[in-house]
This record gives sequence, structure tokens and C-alpha cells, in this order.
Amino acid sequence: MPADLSALRLVLVWLRRLEDGLLVLILAAIIGVAAYQVAARNLFDTGLLWGDALVRVLVIWVAMVGAMVASRSDEHIRIDLATRFAPARWRRPLARFTNGFTCAVFGVFAWFSLQFVLFEHADGMIAFGAVPAWLCEAVLPFGAAVICLRYLLHTLVPR
Repeated sequence: MPADLSALRLVLVWLRRLEDGLLVLILAAIIGVAAYQVAARNLFDTGLLWGDALVRVLVIWVAMVGAMVASRSDEHIRIDLATRFAPARWRRPLARFTNGFTCAVFGVFAWFSLQFVLFEHADGMIAFGAVPAWLCEAVLPFGAAVICLRYLLHTLVPR
């Protein structure tokens, strides 16, 4: 195997680990903050002022990172009756079409979510505490672009 390919595979392995680790970390943070909020409110009549807002933001993050993880091996939820019931010779072209359509949808989503994040940055909106809203929303265009790229690759080389 050429050195370039082994280096690329090593990078892909580390990116996979980074995505998986980030997903676990975000999910643990959601559970931790939400559990603390419930316990603090019920036991001590207190809580984190920014806790609920953080959990809402983390739900968006876990959804996008989870979608990125699912897209790397084409494991998204799908309603795809055409491919299931089509003759064997049509399955690959149908898979290319649906993967290309998914790529296009996420490309459009990446573009418009980037515009949204740029508007939020220009407006200087605050999500909670001193955390700017655009920082919380930045996962949307990034995640959509990653998914778009992955589905472009799935379109070119369907499974």
C-alpha cells in the first residue's frame, strides 16, 4: 500500500475517533447538565441560570454530530421503497440518485445555514451568558457540509 494511502487511512481513523468522542462528550454533557438541573431544582430550589439554554444548544450539536457519524457509512434513517422493491439491476442507479439528492439537500442546507450563522455573527446575538449565538449554531453549516461531502462520495462510489 502506498504511503499516501496509509497516511490517509490513519487520518480517517483519527477523524472517526474524534467524531465518536465528540458525540459521547456532548451526550454526557446533556445528561449531566439536565440531571443536575432536575436535582438542583427539586432538592435545593436552585439551578444553573444558563443550564436549560445549554441543553437546547447541545441537542442541536448532538443531532448534527450524530448525523455526521451516520453519514460516514450511509446509515441514515431512510424511507426508500424504490430501492427495496426495485430489480437488482436498478438498485445501484437508484442508490446513486438518492445519494446525489441527499448531497444536494445538504449542500443547500449548508449554504443557507452558513448565511444564517453569518447574520447571527453580524447581529452580535448572545445565546446565553457571554456565549455568542453564532458559536452555538456553527455546527449547522459545518455538519451539513461534512454530510454533503460524504454523500457526494457515496454518490460516486455507492455501496
